[in-house]
Amino acid sequence: MAENLDRYDRAALFRERLAQALQSAGLSQSALARAVRTDRSTLSQVLGTDGTRLPGAHLVAACAHALGVSSDWLLGLSDRPESAADLLSNSFAISQAPRALVDEQIFAWHREAAGYKIRHVPATLPDMLKTEEMLAWEYGPHLGRTTMQAIGASRDRLDWMRQAGSEYEIALPLFEIESFIRGTGYYTGLPVATRLAQTDRLIDLAEQLYPRLRLYQFDARRLYSAPVTVFGPLLAVFYTGGHYMAFRDRRRIETFTRDFDVLIREAKHTARDFASVLTDMRPLIR
Repeated sequence: MAENLDRYDRAALFRERLAQALQSAGLSQSALARAVRTDRSTLSQVLGTDGTRLPGAHLVAACAHALGVSSDWLLGLSDRPESAADLLSNSFAISQAPRALVDEQIFAWHREAAGYKIRHVPATLPDMLKTEEMLAWEYGPHLGRTTMQAIGASRDRLDWMRQAGSEYEIALPLFEIESFIRGTGYYTGLPVATRLAQTDRLIDLAEQLYPRLRLYQFDARRLYSAPVTVFGPLLAVFYTGGHYMAFRDRRRIETFTRDFDVLIREAKHTARDFASVLTDMRPLIR
């Protein structure tokens, strides 16, 4: 950004960028003057003077709005000509969320963040750590024939995680694990054999993949988190049930990262203890 320009250079840059924006928008000086409700002669002076004087803030803002650029860019305070609305649009997006990991968008986000730490609060148990029987029970009523796609996608994500060089931190509410173990709430009707096999798989993966995969349990009575994945410094994605809300602006990603790190700091059990905690809870499955 051209932040250290003197008054002469900034005025010259303003004239240059205003002329450039006029050309890009296909507007004449007369058309812009009408759009900003000023005299054509006033606009001609702004574009034609060689002095150090800049127009007032009201006229700068009006020109920026009419031309679809930002005032900061016209004034040389930013190198990006996008308007505030465009910047917001680029930093925030909403997309549909399929019921399971058959969605290629999720995989694309994971590939984009290869090598970075990925922080994840899942909606239930993490899909890529589930057994085939668990996925079939969970997604069968919703996906029908595409259940096998969900199972295949889950395998692909886990295989990719083993090879990608990314670290994974996954935070689960205590009640999620307890409900799963006891077969209550969301997991009502989940067969005992499926719960036993899924528990053994979680224990095995927690031990096998530690420390690249670290699983934590937090007390949702003290702390709350919506389902979210933070892909390093690149992206934060919230799951609303039917859609993903994706944020790419640095400040929001940093905020969501700090929120996640609070879950980790306040976790009742460390990641190293996760497997032993599940082992202790396993006899409750009946």
